[in-house]
Order: sequence, then structure tokens, then C-alpha cells
Amino acid sequence: MDSFMGYGREDGSVGVRNYVAVIPSVACAVPVAAAIAKAVPGVVPLLHGMGCGRGGDDADMHTRTFQNLCKNPNVGAVIIVGLGCEVVNAEGMALVAAMAGRPHARLMIQAEGGSRKTTAKGIGIAKDFMTQVQAQERKPFPLDKLTLGLECGGSDAFSGVTANPAVGRASDWLVAKGGKVILTETTEMIGTSHILERRSATPEIAEQIKNLIGSVEAKTYEVLGPIAKMIISPGNMDGGMSSIREKALGCIIKGGTTPINQVVDYAEIPAQPGLSIMHGPGYDTESLTGLAASGAQVIVFTTGRGNPIGFPIVPVVKVASTTRMFQSMEDDMDLNAGAILEGKSLDQMGEDVVQGILDAVNGKQTKAEINEQDGVLCVYSRNTSF
Repeated sequence: MDSFMGYGREDGSVGVRNYVAVIPSVACAVPVAAAIAKAVPGVVPLLHGMGCGRGGDDADMHTRTFQNLCKNPNVGAVIIVGLGCEVVNAEGMALVAAMAGRPHARLMIQAEGGSRKTTAKGIGIAKDFMTQVQAQERKPFPLDKLTLGLECGGSDAFSGVTANPAVGRASDWLVAKGGKVILTETTEMIGTSHILERRSATPEIAEQIKNLIGSVEAKTYEVLGPIAKMIISPGNMDGGMSSIREKALGCIIKGGTTPINQVVDYAEIPAQPGLSIMHGPGYDTESLTGLAASGAQVIVFTTGRGNPIGFPIVPVVKVASTTRMFQSMEDDMDLNAGAILEGKSLDQMGEDVVQGILDAVNGKQTKAEINEQDGVLCVYSRNTSF
């Protein structure tokens, strides 16, 4: 199959879902955004605790995150709810949505006369937007319109030999079709810089990778001191892992074997097709937000211990590393890579992952979607609040 059924956007991107999203620009506007979404079935709120109290790099990064979420291909229309005195500018978010050709509205609570009036106005707009997106039909598009995000969370000793290599096969498949693949969690690349540098498409990209992972490792040692070589969760240790390098070797294989064409910052949209590395944390929920803001329409999430979390506007395909875990959390897992340990070949499992991706992008709900495992939008920060 060389195509999928999606929703075309004016900016040339293609959604695999067609959501009306309500995004507050600041935590103070969250109750209004939530009330609008609650009143109109099908509207998806992206609720978070950020938008103010930050400066410097964090202010820029959070602004980019919320702006790019407004134009994620899976967003068919967006309502931006601001307060009126926050750091993240709601007008800038609306401008990005407009430039991407998305139907959009900007509501400012202070200017609208308070939360009740803003909510009432937002409900009317949301109903109109729902009518618009529901009238749009899926059409065939080439696979080079897809961006795949990669995530692993709650890893165990089998993740690096079953689920992650199988996902790597799927990454190579999509790159061969001209699509984009984003590998992230740079704290979980510590100890593998030399491998990733050799895979870089150019010496300049190799240098970027060296500097990025080096800076992350230095920060880790600064914060954690002598235990920095671990940086793994209690669940990782219970699952049989012993060090960050062991986890990292499993993490990076999700990216397959193709050259690394670009290094981007958190929530930055890659310009190049093929495999990119996005700077971001190992914390799953912050990582998912960065991938969605970087343009991923679908995310594959491997897990050994069992993490059910999804994302509000992006289908998340869960791949279990063992049959035991798959069977214990079958309501949350989409694919069982533990079959590799029972005789299925890695190539066959890779084909299963490809099919799982194709099923999701063509409209089949993932377990996280069925279970409404949207979670709360978590956004990466590098500094403290003021």
C-alpha cells in the first residue's frame, strides 16, 4: 500500500483525524476551554498548566509548542482561548493557524467580558466548526505526507530486542516511502552518540548530534551527580535494566537504520524528509507533546512495563515488548512484539507494526483512543518559573 485516506489541509499537510481543538494559551484560561469542549461533543481540549511565568528559552519554546499544535495536520479547526495578560500570545497562535489555512477563532476572556460570556461565545463557534469538519471526507494521499513520531516508555529488558527493533523496521519502511520519522528522548540517547554520529547524513549533522547529546549528558551529571549513569526509573530497573546506556541502545533502534537527515529542537517541525532527531526529554507525556507539535500525525509508543497514555489529537499505537505484559494489559496494547520471543521473525513483526500504523492513519481507533487516554498536556521546560 502506497497511500492512506486522510483529510487535506490548505497548507498541503494531511490529517489522519479531523478534530476541532480548543487550546488555551495559558493555564488561567483552562476552565473556559474545558467548558467549551464539554458542551460540544467531539470537541477536543488541550489542557495544560503553562503559558505564563516563564522567560527566555522556555517562553520561546512554549510559544512554538502551542503555535505548532494549532496547525498539527490532525486539527481541522481550532479555538484559541486566552486571558489577555499572559506571556504566550494568543494572537500569535491565531496567526499561525490562519497562515496554515485552519478555520480558527481567538477568544480573550478579559476582552469578552468574563468567563461565562467567553464560554457561551466559544460554544457557538465550536458548534459551527464541528459542522464544517464533519462535512469533510477522507481522500487518498501518498505516504510521503505522513510524519511518524517515536516514543518508548516504561521500558524493560526486552524492549530493545523485541518492540523497538520492530518499530525500527517500520521507520525504515516509511522513510523509503518518502515520509518523515522523528526520534526523540535525547536523555535516553546518552552513551550512543558515536553510533548516531556515524549515521548522520552530513558531518555538520554529526557535530550537532555530538554537541546535543554531550550537553544533555553534562546537564544530567550536574543534576544527578554520581547516579547520573542510571537515569532510569524504578520500573525500568524492575524490568531488568541496569543503566542509561543499556536503555539508550534500545531507544535509538526505534529509528531504524537510515541516515539522520536533521536535528530539530523541541516542538520544531522537521523540514527534511527521512529520519530526524528532536531534542526532548525522556518523560513520556512531555515527549508526546513535542512530537505532536513537530507535526506527527501518528505516534508509535513501545512499552515493556505497560504505559496506557495517549494524546488528545494524535493516535498512539501501543506496542508491548512481551506477551505476558500484552496479555495483562490487553485493553491498552495494540500490538504484541513479544511474539518475537515465541518464534515470529523481526521482519514479520515489523510488518505488523506497519499494518498497525496504516490501520490507525486510515481511521481505526487505537486502544488509547478507545479508552480516552488523552491525559493532560505536559510541556517540556528547561528552567524554573518566575
